[in-house]
Amino acid sequence: MSYAINKAVVIGSGTMGGGIATLLAGVGVDVLLLDIPAKDTQPGDSPRKRNAIVEGNLKSLKKMRPPQLFEDAVLDRVSIGNIDDDLGKTADADWIIEVVVERLDIKQSLMAKLAEVANPNAIITTNTSGLPIHKIAEGLGADFKRRFMGTHFFNPPRYLRLLEIIPLAETDPAIVEFIQEFATVNLGKGVVIAKDEPNFIGNRFMSMVGMQAMNYALDHGYTVEEVDAITGPLIGRPKTATFNLNDLVGFDVAVYVSRNLYDAIPDDPQRDVLAHPAAAELSQYMLDNGMLGRKSGKGFYQMRRGDDGGKALWALDLQTKEYQPPTKPRFESVGQHRKVEPVGERIRLMMNADDRAGQFLWHHHAFYLAYASNRVPEITDNIVNIDNAQKWGFGHQLGPFEIWDAIGIAETVPAFEEAGYPVADWVKQMVDKGYTAFYQRDANGKVVGYFDVNAMDYVPLERDPMEITIADLRADGKQLDANEDGAVYDMGDGVLLWEFTSKQNTITAKFIDMGWRALELLDDPAYVALVISNDAERFSIGANLADSMAGGVEGIQQMIKRLQDLTQALRYAPKPVITAPFNMALGGGAEMMMAGTATVAHIELYAGLVEVGVGLIPAGAGCKELVRRVVNPLAVTGAYVLPAMQKIFEAIATAKVSESAKQARNMGLLGPNDKIVMNRARLLGEAKQYALALSKTYEPRQPEKVYAAGAEVYAAMLLGLEQFREAGYASDYDVFIGKRLAYILTGGALSEPQWVDQQLILDLERQVFVELMMQEKTQQRVMHMLQTNKPLRN
Repeated sequence: MSYAINKAVVIGSGTMGGGIATLLAGVGVDVLLLDIPAKDTQPGDSPRKRNAIVEGNLKSLKKMRPPQLFEDAVLDRVSIGNIDDDLGKTADADWIIEVVVERLDIKQSLMAKLAEVANPNAIITTNTSGLPIHKIAEGLGADFKRRFMGTHFFNPPRYLRLLEIIPLAETDPAIVEFIQEFATVNLGKGVVIAKDEPNFIGNRFMSMVGMQAMNYALDHGYTVEEVDAITGPLIGRPKTATFNLNDLVGFDVAVYVSRNLYDAIPDDPQRDVLAHPAAAELSQYMLDNGMLGRKSGKGFYQMRRGDDGGKALWALDLQTKEYQPPTKPRFESVGQHRKVEPVGERIRLMMNADDRAGQFLWHHHAFYLAYASNRVPEITDNIVNIDNAQKWGFGHQLGPFEIWDAIGIAETVPAFEEAGYPVADWVKQMVDKGYTAFYQRDANGKVVGYFDVNAMDYVPLERDPMEITIADLRADGKQLDANEDGAVYDMGDGVLLWEFTSKQNTITAKFIDMGWRALELLDDPAYVALVISNDAERFSIGANLADSMAGGVEGIQQMIKRLQDLTQALRYAPKPVITAPFNMALGGGAEMMMAGTATVAHIELYAGLVEVGVGLIPAGAGCKELVRRVVNPLAVTGAYVLPAMQKIFEAIATAKVSESAKQARNMGLLGPNDKIVMNRARLLGEAKQYALALSKTYEPRQPEKVYAAGAEVYAAMLLGLEQFREAGYASDYDVFIGKRLAYILTGGALSEPQWVDQQLILDLERQVFVELMMQEKTQQRVMHMLQTNKPLRN
């Protein structure tokens, strides 16, 4: 039987349920969102009254920051109702997801009702974070269990990649495979298959490893700030580290999960980590005093205002339970090793350091790695699922078995056991057989397999063919050329890849050099297309301001002209050029994003022409390109173009940044035929396939003319600027910049509207950019950004 998800029902409209519903709606699925009926209402009351809970939750979701919706239009696909009146509407749903309160009796009751009304082919899943899946389906028939499983999303569903799938023994493997594929491709998830064991994988480790860190800190006199200083980015984890993560999650939630887990794992030899007396006393004190983290304004940290009016994050003294002014913990080993790459080697060095940081990290990792070894195959069948759960659910750069490979297995197993951290027998047997790593690598260092605990041998690591990484291309010897700020690779099948490698992927002279080199290589008959992207944290944050200013006026002019020439050459190249942006594409980064035949963008795209923040305007063809994309289509039909001109003017003048790729499309930064990809790991693969498809019928284009709206529209835009100034939204200098921007967008305020060559707008961009760079207030803005990384309003 084939499966498809056209309509879904989500039952439970809280933060998690609403997030799942809007994620599904955001990818084109029609969603019915249900919750309990509003209090003090009766059947027969108006739907507005009955559905007040779900309606209120959706309104709250719409206001949340960071935003939970890809765009407001997502809500057009979400209809609402309540469980008492509308459960029958689940009859035509393809997927029903239960996200109600974590009470077994309530979930069981709901499942019994769904068994009566749901489509007999509907897939039904529970989003429980730890209740036994088999208990939720207890008493229901074989046909229900065949299509039932756990699907544990992580909150917020839009942003956290991990999805744990927990099938029953009776669940149809074809349905598990379908949901895994749908979640990976359509929802952008990283899926791990977990067994029906308490708290599955992610939350099991979060509780156990987090409590070990707290216990060790209490036993050995470490401060909150010390622990967070050494368990964050230093060891490849997010800045929230340990105690700050509890504040983010909500300490009451963390305590609730840990206490429930203790009772649920009587056979886990390490469960006493969850019942440490000092930690239990501290936890109860914090709960009793409302110290729940960020949601209550205080937890392990509290934001306080000092005598100077500035805010500072005070940390809880674990002994006195009083908040103390911030300090900056210093460890000799951190200063010595904090910049070492890769992160696995940094962890190895830190674990072997002989100061207090090294001591903490040695014991923390000894517990973590040994514990991981003992959970396979108890909670999942393989080590890959354990590692991926930590990376995808909690933002770790490495999972425990990857860390163990980096620090050495054979040399650490005896030391771990001697210190009281028992290692699983299968690991010791693996070492005895001569295996030196959990992951098997080929001659180039690329991972090709992993040690399977059931086979007691390496087995091939299954890879999605759409997941292409630059690290793998480099390992396979596919690099064709490189300089300090970029490289070009052969992706296979005649497709080239230009990678940015400058700091923050900023645009520099050498960056531009490598762009021209990529075009030169593209001329070779062996190549049919070029992809532009990278595997860094951000696509590009724009021009390197210090680099741009170094050559004076002449250097600035030359830099801009070279960038303009490059973006134009890429856009009108003789073979297709596909840009593949993700995360931040700001200023010149957004201009590079638009400098191709087409774009394949990750959904999490934060793009915008933000140059006004440093007192400048887009000058790498950004102004021209928005006119071409947004104004031209209207001008061709003879329609009134002022609204379109105002749209792009306001986007540039206010430094507007998209909150998703869908918003970027609404802003004109992406075109109607550009592709949006949900899964970041598949971005390069999707871009390559799009490039190959275009190459089969591609015909080189010539630069078309752009519409210069002229003096009348220019005057209207100046009027709008004055209104902004009068309302207090724009400073005098903002207005000055705005006038120069309007001048560019209207073709130099030509006396009559007309079609002009693109070069006219490009020349105006370059002229105004240089003029503004010579202004004292722009120089102040630039220097302030370089020194503080924050915009200056002057």
